[in-house]
Amino acid sequence: MAVIIAGDRSGVGKTTVTLALLAALRQWGTVQSFKVGPDYIDPMFHTQVTGRSCRNLDPVLTSESYVERCFRQHRQTADFGLVEGVMGLFDGAGSSDYASTAHIARLLDLPILLVLDCSRMARSIAALVHGFRSFDPRLKFAGVVLNRVGSDRHLELLQAALEPINLPILGVLRRQAEITIPDRHLGLVPTEELPQMQELIDRLAVLGKESFDWGKLLPLMKGDRSQSLLAPVLLGDPAPNRPLNPPYVGNLEGQIPRIGVARDRAFSFYYADNLDLLERLGAELVYWSPLTDELPAEVNGLYFGGGFPEMFAAELQANAIGRAAVRSTIVAGMPTYAECGGLMYLSQSIMDFEGRSWEMAGILPTVAQMGKRLTLGYRQAAALQNSPFMQEKAIVWGHEFHRSTLTQLPKTPLYQIRGYDATSPATTEGWHMHQAHASYVHLHWGDRAWMPHNFLQACLRFGKVQPGTF
Repeated sequence: MAVIIAGDRSGVGKTTVTLALLAALRQWGTVQSFKVGPDYIDPMFHTQVTGRSCRNLDPVLTSESYVERCFRQHRQTADFGLVEGVMGLFDGAGSSDYASTAHIARLLDLPILLVLDCSRMARSIAALVHGFRSFDPRLKFAGVVLNRVGSDRHLELLQAALEPINLPILGVLRRQAEITIPDRHLGLVPTEELPQMQELIDRLAVLGKESFDWGKLLPLMKGDRSQSLLAPVLLGDPAPNRPLNPPYVGNLEGQIPRIGVARDRAFSFYYADNLDLLERLGAELVYWSPLTDELPAEVNGLYFGGGFPEMFAAELQANAIGRAAVRSTIVAGMPTYAECGGLMYLSQSIMDFEGRSWEMAGILPTVAQMGKRLTLGYRQAAALQNSPFMQEKAIVWGHEFHRSTLTQLPKTPLYQIRGYDATSPATTEGWHMHQAHASYVHLHWGDRAWMPHNFLQACLRFGKVQPGTF
């Protein structure tokens, strides 16, 4: 079993409550965490606290069946399970609650722990809880967590108001400033940039032990590891119209492609399932830092995830040897997959928020310019041409989340893009140059194993064509 942490809206403290619960649970055993939606940063914090990769549950980027398989496969390997929701409980991808916390709670049959910001209310809390509890009778509520409670008297008023609702108070967190997680233009600052991370985890553990009714919570989150929730399942099974015959390594002719994965403070946005899938398909992942390292030797392909290259542009520019190696290798034809921050790194330069220009790898004839406008939302991407990752006319769902724009757009774009609302106008986006597939759209490969499989096949072909040159 597991519980799902929900809020009546964004900003009520879901992440702080989740991290405090996770940190405290570590004293009793292993904990598997999950995050609803496409977010990268919150799962980084989960992973730092639990020591296990957090898994994203997003039916738009994957599918409902994949969400169920992912949850059950990973949940059964830990003593406790916890899911952090997204936005408000019923806020989904469009006008319905699809991909919302409520949707995932129904899909996985999980009890909801509703987090409430009590800082500006007392008796009105009862009306709020009553409304959320009765809005969808299919949902199960475990209880509420009262966050930002001001005083003992404030707590008494809240308790008195909620008593007739007959929904237990399972946690109380007081207003306090000693636990703060810094943020910036795309949300929380990633864990790799927080030298005080262990101190933060220790404080969260203390907060968690003192703030929750563990006698009622532990049974809700504890599972029986001696029994599998499902028979073993294979995550990342290919789409039905793209059959592959496991073991996947056989489809790669028994060879082991080596993929250089850019991973450091500038490039940290990776779905754990994507990296796992590459390895299950037979790849060896070689992690390296475009901030400080030369290009790793003997790799067949490159993978640049998203992140914050704009925050480390000076360091990326200073690594001239690394940039030159990336440029010459991609020009020579090495298959490369780059998302968002990776796209920015492959551009000619990045212009930061202060208007300063920093040289990048110089593959794409465009400049990534930072601005105030946030581009955010799910995207349906239809491939307009072949690339090492997908064939023309393939359609996938992805997600955009960035504050940069490109000064020049490709003459032959990679994708035709539509928003989640089917009535929104179509645009074009993405680059395919040499053998580089670069786009602002983040993809969760999930149950579309044909995408990384195509990529690995292209990587092996490159290796055969130019042996010993990488």
